[in-house]
Amino acid sequence: MSQFLPNCLPLLIGSLPLENHEEATELIFEYTPQIPLWPQLPVYKEEGMILQFVPGLPGLTTANGKIFIDTDSPSFETELLAFYEEYLMVTEGGAPLSESRFLLTPDVAKGFYTFLAEAEKGTDQLIGLKGQTTGPITFCTGLVDQAGRAIFYNDQLRDAAIKHLAMKARWQTQKMVEVGGQSIMFFDEPGLAGLGSSAFITITPEDIIACFHEVFEAVRAEKGLNGVHVCANTEWPVLFESGVDIISYDAYSYFDKLILYSDHLVEFFSRGGILATGIVPTTPEFIDIETVDSLVEKWFKQSRQLQAIGVDAKTVYQQTLITPSCGTGTVSVDQARKVLELTKGVSEQIRASFS
Repeated sequence: MSQFLPNCLPLLIGSLPLENHEEATELIFEYTPQIPLWPQLPVYKEEGMILQFVPGLPGLTTANGKIFIDTDSPSFETELLAFYEEYLMVTEGGAPLSESRFLLTPDVAKGFYTFLAEAEKGTDQLIGLKGQTTGPITFCTGLVDQAGRAIFYNDQLRDAAIKHLAMKARWQTQKMVEVGGQSIMFFDEPGLAGLGSSAFITITPEDIIACFHEVFEAVRAEKGLNGVHVCANTEWPVLFESGVDIISYDAYSYFDKLILYSDHLVEFFSRGGILATGIVPTTPEFIDIETVDSLVEKWFKQSRQLQAIGVDAKTVYQQTLITPSCGTGTVSVDQARKVLELTKGVSEQIRASFS
């Protein structure tokens, strides 16, 4: 585990309700200049959680407005072979990742390029950069084959998809490392909120951990830290046992669920784990009623509960990031700006109290 200590710095979750990537990037650097991230703008269809990361997969097909993997296509086996050959050339043959199918192109991730351009200007405040990739569970249960079956349940397709995501994340991390500071890669996993339901009954914790291990190793190969973001309740032991560096969660609504796993939390902090504490709500009715003071009070109350299970106050402070509970892509522009203001303000007030 890295010795990176964020000391309650502010960090954002990727999506914003804007139409201009340059404007979104400026807003991000204004409110989170120490660890900015690249903006995803869901107003553009190609920046959806699945669509943004599918280019380059074998068998990718679009028909009747739907995208899927067509394993019945006459060219599928040839495409699959070419995929694995390129993967091996990059991972074992020394071929440049930056010239492979695994990079994010400007047509689907313009925000990554505006973000890099801004970061390359350099500032005294910049200490790290954050990227994000759709997590392997959400991706593989959201993308289907020609029969409408999630590719997670096809071992061959799942393996290819996880290697594909791992390389997409590795490429991002590589580009961020070139700029400098600590690179952080979040795997966004809203799908993990379904664990324990009938829809996920055949997916085991071991399956999930194996998926995470592969994508985490790709990021670590570039000296990056791995985070997993879940915006609802989930089976938290699976995340703790995955070896993840950062757990990003909705502390505004689900801290009472997370704190139940006291032994896991104590061990997580002891090995240097970081909580990306989503104390700032992103649900419209709560955005409107909360203030910096009310959220700071809530954070300190939660900190005292962590201390009660055996994590000292300094450790909680040093190994916490202050974040929104989720992205702001579905709220109004004014509400999104307030979320950014609250995130920055809560971080500043907490940090001032420890200075």
